[in-house]
Amino acid sequence: MPSNESLPLFPLHTVLLPGAPLGLRVFERRYLDLVAECGRASKGFGICLILEGEEVGAPAKPAAYGVEAVIEDFGSDRNGLLTLQVRGQRRFRVSRTRIRDNGLLVGDVAWCDDAGSTPLQPQHAAMATLLRELLDRVGDAHPDLGHAGANLRQLEDASWVGWRLAELLPLSDEQRLALLQEDDPHRRLDLLLGWMDEEEPDDADA
Repeated sequence: MPSNESLPLFPLHTVLLPGAPLGLRVFERRYLDLVAECGRASKGFGICLILEGEEVGAPAKPAAYGVEAVIEDFGSDRNGLLTLQVRGQRRFRVSRTRIRDNGLLVGDVAWCDDAGSTPLQPQHAAMATLLRELLDRVGDAHPDLGHAGANLRQLEDASWVGWRLAELLPLSDEQRLALLQEDDPHRRLDLLLGWMDEEEPDDADA
């Protein structure tokens, strides 16, 4: 396990996934300081699901697993508040947290060992087919994903297929957090497949 690294945290009532985009509005001083710090250091920050507490006010209790957020764009809304467009990158596990004087939560994190491209296994071929259909449906609404025809190579990658399905399927925050805690991309697909099977109507009740 690599040594811990200090990472400023932005707890939210949502789960950021690797490769997924997220829009943020920033107005609290601690998070304005976070953005300035990340800009100076050309580094990202961590986003974790809130287990206890709220997004504003007193520091919330974050989940132990989160994802590094890298700022891709920024601007302001009509109220003059700072807006950010970030994208999820590396997964991490928080071993300890501390609170700065400005209320910003900082974590000692270890980066998860995510392998590179992992070939899809035969039992998960239908998951790639489903993802391709979803990409064709939402291509205009999610231009960053692109249409399936431009992602044929990614559709053979178990990790990419799993994260994009987790992004597009109607999962709960708890389910997405469970996926973040799983290192094996094939096991993540098994979890997704199991949840999808649970949603299927029972023929006996039809």
